[in-house]
Amino acid sequence: MLHKKGSSFQRDCHGRVSASEYRQAISAALTQEIGGAGSAAKVAIGWTGASERTAKNWMSGSYGPTAEHLIELMRNSDTVLAVVLGLARREEAMTTERLKRVRAELAAVLRNLDANCDPGDNDTAS
Repeated sequence: MLHKKGSSFQRDCHGRVSASEYRQAISAALTQEIGGAGSAAKVAIGWTGASERTAKNWMSGSYGPTAEHLIELMRNSDTVLAVVLGLARREEAMTTERLKRVRAELAAVLRNLDANCDPGDNDTAS
C-alpha cells in the first residue's frame, strides 16, 4: 500500500490532476502492488485482458489505463484503488471499504470459531 500519509498530487488551478500525474500514480501503484519486472505485466494482463505492450506501458508510466482496464485494476489491486481514490480526493471511501472487508473477515472468523467449539465441552474441574 501507499504510505499512510498518502500521496500529494499536483493539481492545476481547477484542482484537476494532469494526465502525466495520473500515469505516474498508476505506474507507482502497480509497481508497489505487483513489482516492476516482466512478470508484473503478466499479472496486469491477467487482471485486465490487456495486451502485453499495453501493460508494460502502464508499468513504465508511458500510458495510463483506459476506464475499462482501470476498473479491472481497481477490482484486483487495493493499491490502485487507493491511488485512484486519492486522486479523486475521496480517501474516506477507502476507509469505509476496508471496514466492510474487516467486518466480513471477522464475521467469518467468528463462524469458524463457533463451528469448531463444542458447546458440550465444558471443562469442569472434578
